[in-house]
Amino acid sequence: MTETSSNAFNPNFQDPQAALDTDTLLRSLRRKEGSWVKWGQACQQLQKAGFNPQKIFEETGFEPIQQNQVIVGSQVFTSMVNAGVSEATRQHFERKGSDILYEFRILNQAERAAAADFVVEKSIDLDDSHDLAKAMKDLSPRSTPPEGFTKHPGDAIAYQCWKLARQHSDLQDRSRLIAKGLRFVSSVAARQKLEQLLTDFSITSSRSAPRLPIYRLENEEELPRVLPVVGKLPLSLADLQAVPLTEEVGAFRMVQFSGTGAWVPVPGWKVLLGAEDPVVLLCDSNHLPAPLPGQPEEILVVVDRAQRQWNANSYFVVAQDQQLELQWFDEAPSLSLLGQVILVVRPKRIIDEDLTKDAWQIDE
Repeated sequence: MTETSSNAFNPNFQDPQAALDTDTLLRSLRRKEGSWVKWGQACQQLQKAGFNPQKIFEETGFEPIQQNQVIVGSQVFTSMVNAGVSEATRQHFERKGSDILYEFRILNQAERAAAADFVVEKSIDLDDSHDLAKAMKDLSPRSTPPEGFTKHPGDAIAYQCWKLARQHSDLQDRSRLIAKGLRFVSSVAARQKLEQLLTDFSITSSRSAPRLPIYRLENEEELPRVLPVVGKLPLSLADLQAVPLTEEVGAFRMVQFSGTGAWVPVPGWKVLLGAEDPVVLLCDSNHLPAPLPGQPEEILVVVDRAQRQWNANSYFVVAQDQQLELQWFDEAPSLSLLGQVILVVRPKRIIDEDLTKDAWQIDE
């Protein structure tokens, strides 16, 4: 997904040719010239040129949320066309469907093309497109599809319906899911699996995803500072001067320096003392596999790279298209596990960080 720039447009200086290009893009968006794909490409070009989403909105009327949708949708459109789709699919999505293609951002290139062709073939709406994307994403890590099903988009959504129907005791909900699965199913074997549920009313309990190991920092003693080490006495002035300036950044006091690498202080809890090869990933709380409630905040995800044996009670780091992801698997995946999530750390709530620097104000 495209990340939007947080820097406001600076009108103080512009290259004449660059100004001409951006003026053309802005005018095109104001007049809604061309297809929505062109709008997305224009919004992305403007953001790269230094316009933030609010500035684009003021100049063109395209709200930031709409900009994000058409930017991501246009990227998915280009990806699926490059992978190969039917001419009917290409023409359909050139006219409309940015919201549907936005749902397919979680899929890889080949899956996006297959999903887009299937949407056009079955005249699938936005809600079913969301379910389709999730169903295909859930099947993606498997080296082989579930017994009786294929990785065809129709079988992917049919499998989700089959799996959910087996967990429902309510006959109305069960029948609705079976009917939905039969509407989309592709293979004969998968259709037979769904039809068996019409006479087999046994209930299969579902396995719930485990809770993330969340801990919020509460005490000042749990926020140690990370300091550079000059060396062991005797030391020279040159040794002292060679130590770079240490700057602490963010809620977790992450330290960066002039060399390669960075450190972040984490209390020596037992779970960390037992880790063989722990590393830290920074992310926002709303980007976790199970997003945390409340306002998004930066969190630490501690991963032990030495723990690569699957178990159903843990989350793991995997690579999808060379990008790291945190995922939970209800059964052993075909993907290589890169490490187990052993701890998720939330920052201490600090009302006024400047206040904590003055001990006399705290005492009062």
